[in-house]
Amino acid sequence: MIRWLLWLLAGVILGGIVHFGTILMLPKAATRDAYTRLEPVTPVNTFTLLPEPTPEKAAMPFMDPAFAASVCRYDLGTGAIKLTAPVSQAYTSVTFYTRTGVAYYAINDRAAGRRQIELDLMTTAQRDALPPEEDVTAADRLIVESPTATGLIVVRALSPEPGLRPMADATVSAAKCQPQG
Repeated sequence: MIRWLLWLLAGVILGGIVHFGTILMLPKAATRDAYTRLEPVTPVNTFTLLPEPTPEKAAMPFMDPAFAASVCRYDLGTGAIKLTAPVSQAYTSVTFYTRTGVAYYAINDRAAGRRQIELDLMTTAQRDALPPEEDVTAADRLIVESPTATGLIVVRALSPEPGLRPMADATVSAAKCQPQG
């Protein structure tokens, strides 16, 4: 009897290890991740307005129909990016994702404290290459370091009522992610 319980316990432990390993590896093995889905419809370093989600079709899973969303596929291989996003009357947020979909930074209109969210996005190497006096002049400039050279920036604006959706669309459409020149 004890032998069978030990075999059963070993089977449960082995099954748990296999299950846990599969769950951890699944996102890396997925071929239709967010970056791949958006690649054909979004140019690099330019925001693209995502269509309003419906029950039958959404550009990304779990999109909230109360939010207008715009996405920028960024590539820091040629240099840093300057992001500017206007703030809507209701609520605006900007979220940064790595190429594999890991969120690494987010800011909203309340945290920005201005009528426009402005920041510079660069890799750690690009940040280290800034001249030393640049830190003094950039004391009030927000710099976000990206862990990867490519990824996604998503700007969302709340549309509190269906009739205000065009205003939210206009807000997220006005966002810009351009290489610094």
